[in-house]
Amino acid sequence: MSAKTSSTAQSDAPEALDVDVLISGGGLAGGTLSLALAQAGFRVATVDLENMATWTDQGFDGRASAIALSSQRVLAGVGIWDVIHQETAPMLDIRISDGHSPLFLHYDHTELTDADGVSEPFGYMVENRSIRKALNVLVPNTEALTYFAPNRIQSLDRAADAAHAVLQDGTRIRAKLVVSCEGRRSPLRDQAGIKLTKWDYHQAGIVCTVEHEKPHNFCAQEHFLPSGPFAILPLPGTADKPACRSSIVWTEREDLWPLIMDLDDEAFLEELVERFGDFLGGVTLVGPRFAYPFSLQYAHEYVKDRFALVADSAHGMHPIAGQGLNMGLRDVAALVDVLTEARRMGQDIGSLAVLEHYQRWRRFDNTLMLAVTDTLVKLFSNAVEPVQLARD
Repeated sequence: MSAKTSSTAQSDAPEALDVDVLISGGGLAGGTLSLALAQAGFRVATVDLENMATWTDQGFDGRASAIALSSQRVLAGVGIWDVIHQETAPMLDIRISDGHSPLFLHYDHTELTDADGVSEPFGYMVENRSIRKALNVLVPNTEALTYFAPNRIQSLDRAADAAHAVLQDGTRIRAKLVVSCEGRRSPLRDQAGIKLTKWDYHQAGIVCTVEHEKPHNFCAQEHFLPSGPFAILPLPGTADKPACRSSIVWTEREDLWPLIMDLDDEAFLEELVERFGDFLGGVTLVGPRFAYPFSLQYAHEYVKDRFALVADSAHGMHPIAGQGLNMGLRDVAALVDVLTEARRMGQDIGSLAVLEHYQRWRRFDNTLMLAVTDTLVKLFSNAVEPVQLARD
């Protein structure tokens, strides 16, 4: 049986759907988790606020993600990589500079080899929209996966034997485990009474895509300016210009980014080029621009009885190190491993004893990465002279 997608108008059956795992949120992490669990033989229901057809609209999400090699293996394992690999760009070099100094740190992928002496990229750049397109292809054709969208969990009762959910359209679902992949503003996390620590960086990332005259040669660049990092990240180009497109993440102070976003395209491009430079020749904007405020947050617990947090529902960080999606995909891989082993041992996959294995596995790694990125933000967004000398 292939996956079934359900809309509000279609879901009027009174009987409860019985599944192993109910996932709230079908985005990049939630969709990958849905596929991984269903392919591992679990019965899965996934609920998302957005209709899948809107995911790939150009105005839905303008971001691109740096995919580490471990994350690439996760995406390959569920079939996503086969769909998107031609829409990815390898990161073969990384250059980091302070301001517009002619001096820079240079990392070359050929200096890192595996046991066989083979060099691999540092990772891959891919537009989030490409991953969503792959989910649109794979989810409807995956056995044991039922998808409800646009929809949401209206009520949730986590009882001793199972979790009982009622969706907005009246559909009832009984699950051994409920997983929140709802993002930073997870309502199920708040309903579960899980405390959250959060602080604001008083910055936002202005995100856009540009085309340039000269090829980037698959080099990722990050300039640390007084307002914050300015990243130029390689994307695949077109057939006639295969390496002449990049994703921009332009960090700006909270008092300035709204003014910059309000500029017309010509004035906006002038400001961008002032920071971008001319090393890739002329630059033109492609598509809309977006702004995403930056903050850090972490949940004090990842699990309760019959409930788990994954990805941004559990943690959110500044994108200075480009690790947000990678952390979420590591959560996905860990939870699938824990649940698969629990099933093999005949254990209840929704029990706190099982879920605490996942929490112990992921909390330390995530907390360490949060601390590292927070330190980097404070170091490279600071114009105090002793701090500038320290990073030089």
